[in-house]
Amino acid sequence: MKKLLLLLSVLITVSFIWLGFDDGGKKKVKTSTDYSWLKEGDVVFQDFEGDFGEAIKLATKSNYSHCGMILKKDGKLMVYEAVGPVKYTPVDEWVKHGSKKSFVAKRLTDSEKIGTEVIKNWNEKADKYSGKAYDHVFGWTDEKIYCSELVWKMYKNGLNIELSKPKKLKEFDLSHPLVKQQLEMRYGKDVPYEESVVSPQDLFESKLLIEVKK
Repeated sequence: MKKLLLLLSVLITVSFIWLGFDDGGKKKVKTSTDYSWLKEGDVVFQDFEGDFGEAIKLATKSNYSHCGMILKKDGKLMVYEAVGPVKYTPVDEWVKHGSKKSFVAKRLTDSEKIGTEVIKNWNEKADKYSGKAYDHVFGWTDEKIYCSELVWKMYKNGLNIELSKPKKLKEFDLSHPLVKQQLEMRYGKDVPYEESVVSPQDLFESKLLIEVKK
């Protein structure tokens, strides 16, 4: 009888312990917002919903319509991006803006090149570009600027690295009706087919970048 009572006591104790751990595990299951693995210089890609983002994906054969790069602002990791004005956006806020709240991060293969001096150069260039309006016609000047152009120029100016070769607008697939609609909205009948353009997909395919996390 004593052995039976002892066995029941052990089983009850183990059950409570197991349930306690299980409950604790359930409480800890939540979406991770720890982005400390990101590093300055990482290029991040996401998808924006809407006709504009969809047209970019169709024309560039891509899953991504927007990109930015990681920099620190006031000691915090931020996404430096051209969307509306060029600005810093907290990473968790930036993630929420994307379709399905997902993104891909890529890092310079030779990331040891990103030292103190490079980051200083980037911060100086960021001060230059911050506040500039978004370039809806994808011009290659610094008066206005779009997302992939910003990242490309930051790398070019900060590291003297071209992440990709700019293409002519005519090299993209402009045949889809939605793409044609967006072109007409921006240019009318005078589409600048010879304009130099760099797309998020061009950066995504860069052989100088390696995927860090998805």
